[in-house]
Amino acid sequence: MFRICKSLEIENGHMLSKHPEKCRFPHGHTRKVEFVIEAGDLDDSQMVCDFKLVKQAVGEWLDTFDHAMCMNTEDPAFADFKKLYGDRVIGFEGLDPTTEVMAKEIFDHTSRALEAHAAAGDPRYPLRPSVRLVRVRIWETSSSWAEYESQS
Repeated sequence: MFRICKSLEIENGHMLSKHPEKCRFPHGHTRKVEFVIEAGDLDDSQMVCDFKLVKQAVGEWLDTFDHAMCMNTEDPAFADFKKLYGDRVIGFEGLDPTTEVMAKEIFDHTSRALEAHAAAGDPRYPLRPSVRLVRVRIWETSSSWAEYESQS
């Protein structure tokens, strides 16, 4: 099996309303998001897929998380933050936006985006059906990360 990893970085804030200490207050992280993709063989260019394809498929969507505050929609301050900052506040329906929850959200979106890219048949950056997203790992700090991995 061949695997590649593409990393993108975002500056992102969150509030964890269920946390017993400081993390319940607004705070931010420089997050490195790693996308691990695999295939059993290489394409005609001897690649799993082009690294640029990952950024092309998810970069614009991931940018919505950059300099945004992620919050649980049930947090008492959510409505006020949303009113003040609009689309710079990303709501997680009934969930605290922990790094684990964000990893699953980004994994699910990326899986759908890669399927759409493959179906579109981009001749410059083709994506074969045998190529699959294996995991998304998000570094919250230089020493802490969470990941979500494919179930198949």
